[in-house]
This record gives sequence, structure tokens and C-alpha cells, in this order.
Amino acid sequence: MQIRKRIRQLKRYRKIAIALVRNGFGFIVHDLDLLELVPFLRSNERHDVHKKSIGERIRLILEELGPTFVKLGQIASTRPDLLPADVITALEQLQDQVPPFRSDEVVEIVEDELGDRLQHVFLDFELVPFASASIGQVHQATLHDGTQVAVKVQRPRIQEIMETDLGMLAEFAILAEKRLEWARDYRLTEIVHELARSLLAELDYSAEARNGERFAKQCKHLQNVRVPSLFPKYCTRRILTMEYVTGIKLSDHAGLREAGHNRTEIATQFASVILHQVLIEGFFHGDPHPGNVLVQEDGELILLDFGMVGRLSDAMKKHFAFLVIALRNQSSRGVIRAIGKMGIVPDDVDDAALRLDVDELRDKYIQVPLSQVHIGEAVNDLFRVARGHRIRIPSELTMLGKTLLTMEGVVTALDPEFSIFEIAEPYGRRLFKEQFDPIRIGRQWLEDIPEFFDLLTEVPTSLRNILTQLQRGKIRIEVTAPELTKFLLKLDRVADKVSFSIVLLAFSILMVGLIIGSSIGHKTTLTRFPVIEMGLGIAVLFVLWLIFEMIKSLRSKQ
Repeated sequence: MQIRKRIRQLKRYRKIAIALVRNGFGFIVHDLDLLELVPFLRSNERHDVHKKSIGERIRLILEELGPTFVKLGQIASTRPDLLPADVITALEQLQDQVPPFRSDEVVEIVEDELGDRLQHVFLDFELVPFASASIGQVHQATLHDGTQVAVKVQRPRIQEIMETDLGMLAEFAILAEKRLEWARDYRLTEIVHELARSLLAELDYSAEARNGERFAKQCKHLQNVRVPSLFPKYCTRRILTMEYVTGIKLSDHAGLREAGHNRTEIATQFASVILHQVLIEGFFHGDPHPGNVLVQEDGELILLDFGMVGRLSDAMKKHFAFLVIALRNQSSRGVIRAIGKMGIVPDDVDDAALRLDVDELRDKYIQVPLSQVHIGEAVNDLFRVARGHRIRIPSELTMLGKTLLTMEGVVTALDPEFSIFEIAEPYGRRLFKEQFDPIRIGRQWLEDIPEFFDLLTEVPTSLRNILTQLQRGKIRIEVTAPELTKFLLKLDRVADKVSFSIVLLAFSILMVGLIIGSSIGHKTTLTRFPVIEMGLGIAVLFVLWLIFEMIKSLRSKQ
């Protein structure tokens, strides 16, 4: 079994090597010392290969290697932080259309997954799919209650095939990092691992069903937008059953015009939905291209395909808000600070060069009217700068950049005069206000109180350990006599400042807790005593006493 598996792997390695050579990357095969897999190196090369761009040649390689690599290329096209713009553009042209698999395999998979005969589950089931892709295909069917549904069926053995391909690709990346400097600089194994994780996540249709249900809850708070109803009873890891819907694709401008739809209104509605998902919910559609959005007769938008989604934590939304604010204020320092908070900045980053690149980016937008600035383009420009300085931006933010860029492309095609900032401004103001909401800050401080007290309780233990180490002679402190008095004076002042800071922190936590408690209970008194007023008075007296003691201490030192 192991021998046969190894033989299959060698055949796959040979296919990869041949694809590299055919498309003008024979030097990689040479540098990896894999020439024995392709003995006639030059004869395998396409005659016109050098007339094509690097991106086009990479696209041809992925299409030649099959579904796993095509899907990897499509996922990589959403990562402008990893790849140059020309390669991203070429990868976006990858075709994910493959012939459908046999109808007897469809029946076998559906019956195995749902645990019953096909005719017992569905009243009618069209064995010829109306859509087919590398991972699965979609069939129209009818439930026994007459409901029209679309059933997505995963290809047979596709998970096994992709896991095998990804395993070999990981080995290929490890070999490349050992022998090629550029592969080490790009941390190729990390990139392959991250892309593979995203691809394997798309193989779980039950996760896609959960995503759809979450988007359905979001849409309840929005007007004229919804997702097709899901049928959990008929959903598994390899089967996804949802309401069958029809409509006009956003890319069918002629169809929209003939149906009497106002394209500016549709653009506004679509942009509002995406911005609400991104900036308010923090959970958004990762691939909102025109084929995944339908417009029905009444103007309602239908969102489709939830295999690729993005998530933004509260902290990441905050960093993104500060990044937008810094861009708007033309603050290079603010942009660099935001990038540092969002990504992983290497220790050896050239701060001067980074600031120079950010200044250049700022100058690009400083004279441009706000209505003409494209959010997606600006974010991707930042990712380009980050990539040039080997700053790793989290995948959640690169997914955000791709989503914004796709959304802007869709609305601009619908209405060339459309200004995304007019729609985004209310969401930006709301997000900015949330960052400085006193109640929100107070609740965060209350959540941090246990950690604060944990820190205080750990101080005696830490001091005891330090004293023990001093007694054992394991810690040596050498201070020359002339410097001793000055050192102790500075240490005393530092201790005073630390004490003052701790008291102020306790004062802030106390007052915020009292305010939040009173706002929740709609009372400002406890029985007949004004708790907030008394607490404020006591805390102010305590702080004044502390300030007086510190002033007296400083005078005595002088």
C-alpha cells in the first residue's frame, strides 16, 4: 500500500515538474534538483511561453494541474497581501468549470449522506445538474411537500484527492524553503498551510449551512435582502439543500434595465448590505461577485454561496477604524501604528523606509476628492506596502480588502457615478463612536477587573521569589556609591507615580461601575442614600489626600 502511494506521489511530482517547465519555470525545477523527473527540459517548454506574463503562466500551471490547484489559485486571488497585483488579476480569470460526474455516483452519495432511498427523500430529483464546479455540482429537486429546492452534491473522493495534493504541495514547499532563498523570504510553507486550511474549510457543506443561517439572521434587520431558506434535515458535510430561487444577476445590466429596476438604487442597497456585514456585524460574505447576488421582480436582493466568509473581531474592527481615520487625516504615523496593530511586523523592519512608503501612499490620495477615493483600492495599496516590508496581515483583513474591492467593482459597473463614501460614512461614524462610548469602555474595564486583582494577588508571590533568589545569591545588583542616592530618589518617585496611577485606576473602575449599575437599574440611590454622589465625594477626598502626601514627600526630599 505504501509503495503504491509513493508511486502515485512520484507521478504527481512529475506532473508538477512538467507543468513548471512547460510554462517557463524550468529554473525552479533545476534549483530544486528535480531534473530526473523531466529529462528533456527544453523540449517540454511551450514555444510562446515567454510572451506571456508571469501571472498568465501561473494561471496556466494551476489549470493544468487540476481542481485542487485551481481552487488554491482562486483562494490566493483573495490575498493581495501575498501576491503582486498582476498575478492576482491573472488568478481571478481561473475557470472553475469541469464536466459533471456520473448520475449513479450522485444517487449513491445522496443516499449515503441522507440515509434513505432517493425517492423517499425527494418527490423529484433532476439527475442532470444545472451548475457544475471543481468541488461539487447543483441539482434541482422537489421535496414531498412540493417545495422546490437546490441540492449541492460534493464530488466523489474530492476530499481524499485534495488532501493528497495538498500534502504533496506542503512537501514541495518545505523542499523549496530548504534550497531557495526567495521561498524562505516569502515563508512559502506558511502560505501553503494557510491556503490549504481555507480550501479544506470549503469542503464542509455543514459549515456553509451554518454560515447561511447566520446571514439569514442578519438579513432580518435589513430591508429588501434575504438568503434562501435552508433545510437542515437535508444538509450534511457533503450535501447542502436550500430553497430554489431565481432572479436577475447583478452583472446582467440589460436584464435589470428591461425589468424596470433602478440600478443606482440596487447599487446603494448592495453596498449598504456589505458595509453593514463588515462594519456592524463583523461577519461578511467573502465572495460577493455578481453571480452570487440575484435581483427578484420586487427589487429584493438574494445572497448566494456562503462557502467563503470573513470575520472581524471587535479589536480588528477598532484597528481598521483607526486605519481609515489615519488615512483620512493624512497621518503617516497613525497609518503605521494601525498596520502594526493589525499585522505582525518583523523585528528587522526598516522604519524609515516604511514611513517613506506610507508618505508616498498618503500623497497619492491627499489631493483626491473623497468621493473619488476607492476604499478597496486604498486598502489593497496598504497591503502592497505591508507585503513589501514583510508585514504579515491577518487573513481576515485581506478577505476584507477583497470583499470591498469586489463590492466597489459591482456598484461602479451598476452606476459609474456612485460614491461609496456617501454610503460608508454613517457606518464609519457609528463604528468610531462605539470605540469611545463611555458605557462600552466601562463594561470592558469591568471585564478586566478579575485580571487586575489577579495581578495584585500575584505581586506578593513575585516579590517573595525575587527575595529568595537574592538570598541565594542568584541575583546580583551592582550600584556605585555616588549614584546610589540619585537612584533611590528616582525609584521613590517612580513608586509614587505607580501608586498614584493605581489609585486613579481604582477610582475610574469604581465610578464606572457605579454609573453602569445605576443606568442598568435606573436608580442613583441605594435605599435613601445617594450612592454615586457619596462614592464620588469619598474618591475625590482620597485622591486629594494622596496628592497632598506626594507633595509633602517631594518637599521633604528637597
